[in-house]
Amino acid sequence: MNNVLNDDVIAAISTPVGTGGIGIVRMSGADALKVADRVFVSPSGKTAASFASHTVHYGHVVGKDGKIIDEVMLTVMRAPKTYTREDIVEINCHGGNVVVGMVLQAVIDAGARLADPGEFTQRAFVNGRIDLSQAEAVMDVIDAKTEAGVSYSLNQLSGGLSKKYQGIDEELLHLLTYIDAALDYPEYDVEEVTEKELDQDIHHMMDEIDTLLQSAKVGKVVRDGIDTVILGEPNVGKSSLMNKLLREDKALVTNIPGTTRDTIEDYINIGGVPFHIIDTAGIRETDDVIEKMGVERAKQMVSQAELVLYIEDVSRETSEDDKQWRSLLAGKKVLHIYNKVDLIDKSDQETMKDRLDTNQIVLSVKNEEGLQALKQKMVELAVGSESAVRKADPIVSNVRHISLLKQVRRNLENALESMTIGMSVDIIAIDLKDALDNLRKITGQSLGDDIIDQIFAQFCLGK
Repeated sequence: MNNVLNDDVIAAISTPVGTGGIGIVRMSGADALKVADRVFVSPSGKTAASFASHTVHYGHVVGKDGKIIDEVMLTVMRAPKTYTREDIVEINCHGGNVVVGMVLQAVIDAGARLADPGEFTQRAFVNGRIDLSQAEAVMDVIDAKTEAGVSYSLNQLSGGLSKKYQGIDEELLHLLTYIDAALDYPEYDVEEVTEKELDQDIHHMMDEIDTLLQSAKVGKVVRDGIDTVILGEPNVGKSSLMNKLLREDKALVTNIPGTTRDTIEDYINIGGVPFHIIDTAGIRETDDVIEKMGVERAKQMVSQAELVLYIEDVSRETSEDDKQWRSLLAGKKVLHIYNKVDLIDKSDQETMKDRLDTNQIVLSVKNEEGLQALKQKMVELAVGSESAVRKADPIVSNVRHISLLKQVRRNLENALESMTIGMSVDIIAIDLKDALDNLRKITGQSLGDDIIDQIFAQFCLGK
């Protein structure tokens, strides 16, 4: 945090590592324009310090030896209307590790220093442009795996979630103000908060927190995805199902049992939910050493899975091995798939459908019959329904927020218990103050510098 509080000009590469059309070197700080003037040469002879805010200019970047490094476009953004509320300069050069690195080195030679991970966003937080929950949303936007994930993260970044926290904050502050005034200034006959009002207000805040914690179930799935293992005996259609879900031939498919020897993994977006799909080796007893290793790997994947797609081939009898492997699924969220219904009579198909339980489905991977119903079932098992993902309300997806919200709720529960046993209002106020303190740790209003430094250290360079 100490670096943030001084006037250093920080610099970093803001574009991903690798070759591309454009690379961006970003600077922020009170003297960012002065540093830019030491490396930027305009054909007009004008200096960067003379450019108006939020304008783009053509020129060249030169090294400390005066030689041209690259042809660039330089963007000037003056405080306070910038990401960090400091002067910002961005140099758009040609993409590529070498040339972008040379431009960054020129900027550092001219007086800037390399930014710490997340330091640009940390300055935005310290300078009051965003609170801590909004700052954390920056990385959520970058890491989002689906459009729904981007939407929720942008909502948080724009302050949607902060407004929810602020509403609870104001209720707590209102209660504490009246309690403290009544205790500290009894001679002024300040109107006291009645026990009934206290009870109603505390329960209202607990309801608000419960709603936020309920949203966390969706938030975790949308943010992190759900580990989904495809399990079953050899040749029941596991790899074919994965290929159909991904719409590409990711897994090799043959009629030879044991073709898949190890896990194959990828992400798929279904209804805004990112599923981390893992195709496993066919589970069976085998003497093949490599195949046996694949089966053991499949068992490990099942133990870690949040959702299992268990496939059976309805055109053949259920084997003893199949019955044995089902024991792996105890306590797991399982969607039981009866595949290859195209190989049995229509009357048998209808009989099967009539006997299905909630988490069972008939399918023909080959003909894609039932594939859409399968996807819908997967979303239902992950988050309840597609509508749960599509709601516009902010959701909580950050583990730190969830932990602190639970602590706030416990503080409020303690306040209610104190009321129940007849404790004085000043004792109840202690629990309410603890609740307010924990709530403000979410937005960074009452969080130590060391914790804040740890949070921003998880960010990428240049952000």
